[in-house]
Amino acid sequence: MSPFLRRFFYFFNKYFMVPLFRLGMGPFFGNPFTGYIMVLKLMGRKTGRIRYTPVNYAFRNGNVYCISGAGKSSDWYHNLLANPAIEVILPTQAISGHVEEVTDLIERHLVIRPILKNAGFAGFLEGYNPYTISDDELVRKTSGLPVLRIRPNGIGNGPSDPGGWVWMWIPIVIVLIILILVAMIG
Repeated sequence: MSPFLRRFFYFFNKYFMVPLFRLGMGPFFGNPFTGYIMVLKLMGRKTGRIRYTPVNYAFRNGNVYCISGAGKSSDWYHNLLANPAIEVILPTQAISGHVEEVTDLIERHLVIRPILKNAGFAGFLEGYNPYTISDDELVRKTSGLPVLRIRPNGIGNGPSDPGGWVWMWIPIVIVLIILILVAMIG
């Protein structure tokens, strides 16, 4: 991926996708074109602060899988290696779990194509079609991308739970109603 696109997605994810998920809007943004997205809620390895990272995902055998698209240089990938306990905000629920890198080649092969298909248009940004690329070519082109397995072990904190942002809709709606009423009167 080009440096421009990498920077674009950094800002888009940080200032658009993460806030939307924290506001409880996740279910409205998953579709075949934009992709199916979840937000990883993880601990920073240096600061100890909570970090949020949107990624595409796929399910298999009760586990959730994702790919580090920037490879092993990604900060969030290193954060997960340092602290594999994680919470995941899926579009309709939140789970807690334990992350581990998939090292079994068969398991990796079974999940990498569904993850890329679930990435929508972003699945095509590396220059190949995840629907039509041959298995051998897919293995070769994705060999540097870590595949991560999240084994759920409980319920996580979602947008409507303490620390979530769903409550912000109430003041936003009130302000909008006031503005509409003022515009109608004035």
